[in-house]
Amino acid sequence: MAVVGAGLGGLAAAARLAAVGHAVTVLEQSDGVGGKLGRYERHGHVFDTGPSLVTMPQVYRDLFAAMIADWRVAWNQGSFPFLFVQLANWLPHYADPVESHWAELREAQWLTLRTVPMTGMAVTIDIGDTEDIHPRNKQDVGRRLALEARRVAYGESLVSSGPLYRGMRIEGNRIRIAFDSVGGRLVAKTDPLAEFAVAGRDGAFVRAEARIDGPTVVVSSAAVPNPIAVRYAWQDNPQVSLYNREGLPASPFRTDDWSELNRPR
Repeated sequence: MAVVGAGLGGLAAAARLAAVGHAVTVLEQSDGVGGKLGRYERHGHVFDTGPSLVTMPQVYRDLFAAMIADWRVAWNQGSFPFLFVQLANWLPHYADPVESHWAELREAQWLTLRTVPMTGMAVTIDIGDTEDIHPRNKQDVGRRLALEARRVAYGESLVSSGPLYRGMRIEGNRIRIAFDSVGGRLVAKTDPLAEFAVAGRDGAFVRAEARIDGPTVVVSSAAVPNPIAVRYAWQDNPQVSLYNREGLPASPFRTDDWSELNRPR
């Protein structure tokens, strides 16, 4: 597998893969898709996203998928594995639910994972730095990329990600959330679970109570007797609390698709 232009996180991932017996080549991407890299046979790519399109998450979603497709065409090697790093937490933390471009861009990355074949995503929502846009903990970035590489590129059967939102079911005054990649079990790193919010038909989110129930999380709030939507870790710098037993954090998510333009009133 080639690790291309992925910085220190990519180097850490390469070291992890080499440690378990996989051959890895580290390349620089100074010449872009064409140029010197065109002569290499490619078995996979590690990509670390920047925040330049953070205010345009829908544009990012379309462009990111198009870029992956374009690179695969350029190398003419089929749908080679493409791994990327979800945006880490950064900027101030807010106690109350807020709108967040950073959260929407993370959602766009998660949607890419769901819709583009042979992709893997390293969730880094718990290893960012309030003061530094570049996470200093490169080892965990690399470890999580290496886990996804082992699953996507090498076909190993292992838990390579934290919990990923699968779906929801309304149960009276509460909502039950189901996940993929639960691993051994869901784990709360705080008591009670933090960073969950719920809204009714007015579209106003409030902090919610959340508890683990087997492979699901049940969310409710006395202030919202008829909930229809849940959000988790939906801000620039959430204080995340939901993991699997393997120690990997859940990716932020929302069950709604509201924006300021189509939010219920």
